[in-house]
Amino acid sequence: MNKATLALRISERLNINKKDAEDMIASLQDIIIEALKRDEEVTIAGFGTFSARMRHARKGVNPR
Repeated sequence: MNKATLALRISERLNINKKDAEDMIASLQDIIIEALKRDEEVTIAGFGTFSARMRHARKGVNPR
């Protein structure tokens, strides 16, 4: 499922227009990203947990 399909399903279930559903999804994304930037963990019961992790740098490969 992609973001457009999710917005459509939310709009149908909540009886709102698709634009409002898209705005809700965008707001949720923004809130989660802001929390992760502050090094906070975001837990949504029954859905999942979001957390930022530091990863070691690795050497890139030019596919040519």
